[in-house]
Amino acid sequence: MALDTTMLHRITRRAVAEIVSEEEFVKLLQEGKPLRLKMGFDPSRPDLTLGHVVGLRKLRQLQELGHQVILIVGDWTAQIGDPSGQSQTRPMLTAETVRENAQTYLRQFFRIVDRDKTQVVWQSEWFGAFTMADVIRLTSRFTVAQFLQREDFRKRFDAGRPIAITELLYPLLQAYDSVAIRSDVEFGGMDQKFNLLVGRELQSMMGQRPQQCFLVPLLVGTDGAVKMSKSLGNFIAVEEPPQDQYGKVMALPDSAIVHYYELVTDVPDEELAEIERALEQHKVNPMAHKKRLAYEVVKLLNLGSDEVARSAQEHFERTVQRGELPEEMPIVKVATDATRLSRVLVDAGLATSMGDARRLITQRAVEVNGVTATADELPKPLAEGDVIRVGKRRYARVVR
Repeated sequence: MALDTTMLHRITRRAVAEIVSEEEFVKLLQEGKPLRLKMGFDPSRPDLTLGHVVGLRKLRQLQELGHQVILIVGDWTAQIGDPSGQSQTRPMLTAETVRENAQTYLRQFFRIVDRDKTQVVWQSEWFGAFTMADVIRLTSRFTVAQFLQREDFRKRFDAGRPIAITELLYPLLQAYDSVAIRSDVEFGGMDQKFNLLVGRELQSMMGQRPQQCFLVPLLVGTDGAVKMSKSLGNFIAVEEPPQDQYGKVMALPDSAIVHYYELVTDVPDEELAEIERALEQHKVNPMAHKKRLAYEVVKLLNLGSDEVARSAQEHFERTVQRGELPEEMPIVKVATDATRLSRVLVDAGLATSMGDARRLITQRAVEVNGVTATADELPKPLAEGDVIRVGKRRYARVVR
């Protein structure tokens, strides 16, 4: 596909934080030769979020121009844990946990990027043969002083908090990935800038053309305050139920609406500017723009399905706006002698554990037939057809 001015602007300006170096990157694009585009994911947790999708969308745009995407599954670095944005050393994961998490990643990647134009590789393909001598040679190329320039390392060092030697290896291993696959461009969030620049420098040291570093903004979480993160609970998961995805977007603070439109939709820049002006001048009800945004996000995360997006919107309008029960809901089988609501919530999939269930009850987030539950002990046995609701969007119907 030819690279015109409009497409170049879309790639280098929309949802872009920084490109190092932009001049070199644009020159490579204009040469028209297929580029090797690198993006790595550490399967430290089992699911991707909408925050990851910002970078994946950029990869998809470039795939459509004929470039090759190489997704690296960080099965080695995930066992170390990247400390980006963390205030303390992360626990190391087992190889088994990493493999299990990676399987979900591999399934979710292709909701956004084109499977036929993507190569998936595992770090163990090259690190599996690494010797101690290889590690020592790699570490000899950089100094501790260089790594203490990284903000999270420096803050922890200045505060006297621990930094594990393994954590210092993380940027080196990620950088070597670029050497191993001969990356032309690496993609990542702004919190990964140091790591991407280390890769660029290591390639130069080892006689390769240094990669360009394409940095995307960090998507703010559903709280509208800090970056989206599973550990903070302010996330929209790529594979969670569409009605939950829709509901979470609708719960965004108004201040995040334009930010989300810019990073995860294809709404034209001119129209986006009009939306921003209308919101700032209070000329429009934010609800209308949120509903459109929620529709676009659900469609994006569900393989472009308008049917799924419409269904999620109808569910929201029926259950939240009009306060009606959903037409379909999960069924939970309850024993006649059941006495604990927490057990019912776990069995229904409305809570992840007994502790999580008790927390929801304490927070008065659980209703039985429209009445808020105030205690774990059920005042009377649940009956056939009783409806349990957790929060605003999760329901289950009781059967014996």
